[in-house]
Amino acid sequence: MDAPEYNRFVDPEKMELMLPDQGPKEMISTDFQEIKQLARQGYWSRSYTLRGKIYQKLIEDIPCRTVTPDASVYSDIVGKIVGKHTSTNLPLPEFVDNSLVPSYCLNAQGEEAVRKILLCIANQFPDISFCPTLPAIVALLLHYSIDEAECFEKTCHMLACNDPSKRFIDQSFLAFESSCMTFGDLVNKYCQAAHRLLVELSEDVLQVYCDWHRWLFGDLPLNYFARVFDVFLVEGYKVLYRVALAILKFYCKARAAQPVETDNVKHDIRMFVKDIDKTVSPEKLLDKSFAIRLFSRKEIQLLHMANETALKQKGITVKHKRQFVHLAVHAENFQSDIVTVKEMRDIWSWLPERFALCRPLLIFSTMQHGYSLTRLFYHCDGHEPTLLLLKTTEKEVCGAYLSTDWRDRNKFGGKLSFFGTGECFVFRLKPKVQRYVWVVIKHPELVKNPSLDASTSGLQFTHTTSADPSRRLSPFLAARHFNLPSKAESMFMAGSNDCIIIGGGGGQALYIDGDLNRGRTGHCDTFNNEPLCSENFLISSLEVWGFWNADIQE
Repeated sequence: MDAPEYNRFVDPEKMELMLPDQGPKEMISTDFQEIKQLARQGYWSRSYTLRGKIYQKLIEDIPCRTVTPDASVYSDIVGKIVGKHTSTNLPLPEFVDNSLVPSYCLNAQGEEAVRKILLCIANQFPDISFCPTLPAIVALLLHYSIDEAECFEKTCHMLACNDPSKRFIDQSFLAFESSCMTFGDLVNKYCQAAHRLLVELSEDVLQVYCDWHRWLFGDLPLNYFARVFDVFLVEGYKVLYRVALAILKFYCKARAAQPVETDNVKHDIRMFVKDIDKTVSPEKLLDKSFAIRLFSRKEIQLLHMANETALKQKGITVKHKRQFVHLAVHAENFQSDIVTVKEMRDIWSWLPERFALCRPLLIFSTMQHGYSLTRLFYHCDGHEPTLLLLKTTEKEVCGAYLSTDWRDRNKFGGKLSFFGTGECFVFRLKPKVQRYVWVVIKHPELVKNPSLDASTSGLQFTHTTSADPSRRLSPFLAARHFNLPSKAESMFMAGSNDCIIIGGGGGQALYIDGDLNRGRTGHCDTFNNEPLCSENFLISSLEVWGFWNADIQE
């Protein structure tokens, strides 16, 4: 297919600057792994013609439902549907949520064609309820289609994908919002410096993360978006998470050198993405994206499933004004003897998003219930997850997020045994704020060692199972979902009538005695942490917070 056939909808002067047609004209391999590497390396990025051929082949190979609208359907319906609208500026379907059509070097005819194609897709896919990324996808595919009908067919093929192991386009508010929550979880785990910066600068960090699709599908310049789309068609949705994480890392680095002067961080990030060519090349952006070590597609799918389940349980399945998660901690009705509202909000920003949607609920306090571990278990059993806070007599403050119900301690016949999942983390607030997550998050190569020992230092190691992991704990980093590393890196929490232990291997992140009077802290292999406070401490007060699942409404 010759290049001129693709130029009908394009402003040629703009295109020469953005996507010069100077590369190879034929593909050198049909092997998937080689194509994957070629996509990452940008083999066809300078060849307008070759990119068009490869897009055609990759999209044709997407498994989709048997009856899928094709080019002939478009020819039959476009006149009837577009004819209903007399305005020269055709409206966009409601499901795009007022998203603008990116220009992407399209001429006036091309921009009108995008609107026509979107209207026809709305006619053929009435089940699409929310899909703000679609205008950018159609606009890009129009570059590599000989006419509107072919672009319509390509887009329909992606929308009709029926392979459960593949995912290309979120088509409902539930799926879209779950993706935003999943992205927030990934930033929280893998980009802690960027997360801390955004927590400091924004009123609600989760509102910032809800913009991540827009960074890619609209804000990125055409030559950057096309490079991302090349790899996306080959490798799927996980690529989008990687690129968005890399964007945040570069943003954080840029703002470290040039502090933010605006109070609108969402807008500032979008401006950074739109002008990204001033600081980062497409090659450098992709290199950074694939240098980020993530877990497998399976774990990300499980996390997405858990977030989707949490939204369903809260009745959040259609678009509405999202409540600021910071407001989950209300100043007027929050009271703690250990932390301020501001400090609790900072802790809340570290939580998995499906729990950050909930309000804090004080379920145990030494000031109210006394200094007794038995009473702590009595009040905390049945709550999952929980947040433990303690203040020492030296006014140091530290704590732990614990993913698993303390009742699981009873499953091991009275033996002091570790349980829990890799979503657990420990932290200190005073004198210095620092969070320590599971060591495997930063060193995923540890999961390659499946060896498990039965016991250590008198403690039995085990992990729990669940018939419905999407409903229960920590699907993303749950011990039950993949081969565990050695026992020391998977000691999350343990409890008996005599003590509580959090983290193990070479030491304990937190040890608290049965009278809730004394404790000690040190380095442990599970979290690779520094001592959270004075290594041997006396407890001034201790609190355990649960998560109230009532809907957060304005």
